[in-house]
Amino acid sequence: MAKFDYDLFVIGGGSGGVRASRMAAMSGARVALAEEYRMGGTCVIRGCIPKKLFVYASQFGEEFHDAEGYGWSVGERRFDWPTLIANKDKEIARLEGLYRKNVEAAGVTIFGDRAVFEDPHTILLLNEGRRVTAQTILIATGNRPTREMGTTHIVPGADLCITSDEAFHLEKLPGRILIAGGGYVALEFAHIFHGLGAAVSLVYRGEKPLRGFDEDLRDALMASMARRKLNILLGCEFTGIEKRGRCLHAETNKGATIECDQVMLAIGRAPNTMALHVDKAGVRLGRKGEIVVNEYSRTSAPHIYAIGDVTDRIQLTPVAIHEAMCFVKTVYEGVPTSPDHDLVPSAVFTTPELATVGMTEMKALGLGHSIDVYKSTFKPLKHTMTGTDERSLFKLVVDAKSGRVLGCHIFGWGAAEIVQAAAIAIRMGAKKSDFDATIALHPTAAEELVTMRMKSYSKAPPESVS
Repeated sequence: MAKFDYDLFVIGGGSGGVRASRMAAMSGARVALAEEYRMGGTCVIRGCIPKKLFVYASQFGEEFHDAEGYGWSVGERRFDWPTLIANKDKEIARLEGLYRKNVEAAGVTIFGDRAVFEDPHTILLLNEGRRVTAQTILIATGNRPTREMGTTHIVPGADLCITSDEAFHLEKLPGRILIAGGGYVALEFAHIFHGLGAAVSLVYRGEKPLRGFDEDLRDALMASMARRKLNILLGCEFTGIEKRGRCLHAETNKGATIECDQVMLAIGRAPNTMALHVDKAGVRLGRKGEIVVNEYSRTSAPHIYAIGDVTDRIQLTPVAIHEAMCFVKTVYEGVPTSPDHDLVPSAVFTTPELATVGMTEMKALGLGHSIDVYKSTFKPLKHTMTGTDERSLFKLVVDAKSGRVLGCHIFGWGAAEIVQAAAIAIRMGAKKSDFDATIALHPTAAEELVTMRMKSYSKAPPESVS
């Protein structure tokens, strides 16, 4: 008789938990998974996928405008928010069904319930009141939007605000929306709502959005947002929010009062460990509530692992999936494999988008590299006939001694698609000479990667302080 009910119990049905449960079951393990909400997690249900669908919807207005420069007569334009929401919900339901079907087909038992720890090997399913045991447990509960604005306190009136979770289910498109934040989510939703016709203001306490991205990308995005007349309030944060009649009034540290129909908080995300009772299993948490893991995603309890956003390493869906595969190799294939978090490409789906892989100029210098920088800014061919004043930016950061390409940074249409391919070359150790030796595909924006021959400038790392 088996000592445990399952060989593996996975808490969380997002991308990481689904991949780990499927692959472990296919290796012969007895696997169960608990998901209290919907299969697919943040990415499928309330993140990447519905967000990208909203991005597509928001860009048609500009496409209609641009079409006129090419001889198209565009009639009356009208956007219907309920249609977008209904069609988005239909697609998300389809994807959720596929996730569930694939997990069940692999032989995984799915519990539609909230799972919490009772002891190191025992899981309590709260709704059922059922207890199950497992030899190995994997925590893949992801994270959630936070309402804490910069400190540990919640600003008065934060309960009147929405987060990205609620933004996907609004009954109507707000005429005026104020968005707080300077990261991926804030910038993407600012462009989404602007493209759909809302008056958008962005409040960010820093000096420039997208901290951690290459400075030239940040500057290019700021210039583009200014051209689009998005209202950006920097060095600014809320001190309180009130509802007066049908409107919201946000007070800022600058002494201003901003009136709007909706306030959206996109100020960060917190690991989903609250009320999971990991202390009963001997699992240690970090300062932000994240689960602390070693290089193999193992927690302080030897038989308990954690992957994805709940570990607060790199909060990207493909990274969670990669960590899931490494977990399966380590535990069920006998090949200890640590996740590789180097050279992870990422994109911010603004309009136009920006994407990056590898080192920023600042990081390369900070790591002691002398660098050559190749940079090109230009108006895309498409916009030579539209009257749209849009500029693209392509930038390569190159190690001056070896010629190896350390980073690729692009702002412009198709940036994410281009960077995905560039990431392969950079991961393989491509040098600038390899880029130069590649014949251009013309006419494309991507050909800039192989036609930038003149250095824009060179920099040496700061002298070390003895």
